Amino acid sequence: MNNQYVFFLTEGNVPLNGGSLPKYKHCEIKVDYNDPYVPMTRKMRHYDLKMSSVPLTEKNLEKYDCVVISTDHSSYDYSFIAKHSRLVVDTRNAMKGVSGSARGNIIKA
Repeated sequence: MNNQYVFFLTEGNVPLNGGSLPKYKHCEIKVDYNDPYVPMTRKMRHYDLKMSSVPLTEKNLEKYDCVVISTDHSSYDYSFIAKHSRLVVDTRNAMKGVSGSARGNIIKA
């Protein structure tokens, strides 16, 4: 299996340490995250992911195979994210306002 590169957009430390992210960390999947309020994950009861938030830039978004939106964070520019991402899995309907050609790479989950 080729390594996949996944980027999570999240809010708060709970989704990172208690949600789906730890499951991906132990697979052959490279996982990063962005959260403007959580610069680094902290040790929790079951996980210590030892991760740092990656800046949300055009260059960074373009290198990921998939961007997963796990929160509808009000500070994110969803049109920018859609425009520069290969594939977006939107678990929060955060991309509802995105229009144009960028809509073609969005999967509502």
